[in-house]
Amino acid sequence: MTGVIPAAKPLVGDEERAAVDAVLRSGGLAQGPEVAAFEAEFSEWVAGRECIAVNSGTSALHMALLALGIGQGDEVIVPSFTFAATANAVALAGATPVFVDIEPESFCISPEAIAAAVTARTRVIMPVHLYGHPAAMDRIMPIARQHGLQVVEDAAQAHGASLWETPVGAFGDAGAFSFYPTKNMTSGEGGMVSTPDSEVARTVRLLRNQGMEQRYRNEVIGFNTRMSDVHAAIGRVQLRKLPDWTAKRQANAAYLTSALDNVVAPSVAPGATHVFHQYTIRIPGHDQQVFADALADRGVGSGIYYPTPVHRLPSFDLDLDLPETQRAAREVISLPVHPSLTEEDLETIVLAVNAVAKAGA
Repeated sequence: MTGVIPAAKPLVGDEERAAVDAVLRSGGLAQGPEVAAFEAEFSEWVAGRECIAVNSGTSALHMALLALGIGQGDEVIVPSFTFAATANAVALAGATPVFVDIEPESFCISPEAIAAAVTARTRVIMPVHLYGHPAAMDRIMPIARQHGLQVVEDAAQAHGASLWETPVGAFGDAGAFSFYPTKNMTSGEGGMVSTPDSEVARTVRLLRNQGMEQRYRNEVIGFNTRMSDVHAAIGRVQLRKLPDWTAKRQANAAYLTSALDNVVAPSVAPGATHVFHQYTIRIPGHDQQVFADALADRGVGSGIYYPTPVHRLPSFDLDLDLPETQRAAREVISLPVHPSLTEEDLETIVLAVNAVAKAGA
C-alpha cells in the first residue's frame, strides 16, 4: 500500500554517497584506514573502550564470545524476548543459551531471573538493551561479580543509550553493536565489538581475519568477519549524525507518549537514557495483526517485535514457562519513531492508534 508511514526508514544522503565514492576512487575497498578511523571514533561512544569492527551484529556477539573463551559445555544466560541472533551467537560458539524472563516495564532481561538461573556451568550473562532501553546493568553487574561471571552486552539496538551516565557497551567484558540499515545508525551492514581488555580485542581482530594479525601468519583458526572500508565510510558519516537523530527519536517518543490513549506507552527506568530504536506499546486485549492491519489501513506502518519468543522457535523448541516473555510477545506492537517523521506524520500516527485502540476497547 502506498502512502503508508514506514515503521523504520534508513536515512542515507549525499554525505554517505560522497564518502563511499571517495573509498571507491582510492582503490582500497577492503578493511583499511576507514575501518580503523571508524573504530577510533566509535570508541568515544563506549567510554574509550577498544572497538573492533566486524561485518554484522551477530558476528560481533559471536566473535566476542569466542574471544572470551566461551564454548562447549558452557552456559550463557540470555533473554528469550529478543531477536534470534542473541541466542544464535551463543549456539554458534558451541555453548548453551539458557533462556530467562524479562522485566515487564523495560522489556529487558530480569536480574532476578538471571540470579535464579546460575548453575555451575554458567559462564556468561548476556543482557540485551532491547528497543534502545538499557538493561538493569546496575543490578546485573553485582550478580556477575558475585558468581565470577563474564558479561557480554547485546547493544545491537542501543547506540548511545546509557544508565546512570555509563553508556551501553561499557559495562561488561564485551559489548556488541549492529549497523543494520534499520538501526539508529547504519554502515549498510556491519557490527562493532567493544571491550576494556586488550587481549580480548586482539583475539577478536585475529578471529575476524582468518586468525591473522600479519599476513599469512595464522595464529588461530579464524573467520572472515571483516568490515570493508566502504561500509566503514558510511558508518563514520552516520555516527556524526547520531546525536541529532537520537534527540529527534526522543522528541518523537515524548510526543507519542503524551498523545496516545487506551494503549500502554513505553516507560523509561530511573537513570536510563532510552534511544528509542523502537517505540513499543502494549495493546492488551487486541489481536496484534488485526491492530497492525487497521493501522496500515489508516496509513501507519508498524512492526511486531517479537511475536514468537526465541525459546519457542523451531531452531530451539524448548518448553519453558516465561510468563512476562509470553505476555509481551502477545501484546507488543512498535510504531514509527524514526527521525524523518514530520509533525503531520506524528499526528497521523496518534489519530490512527487512538482510533484503532478505541474501536477495540
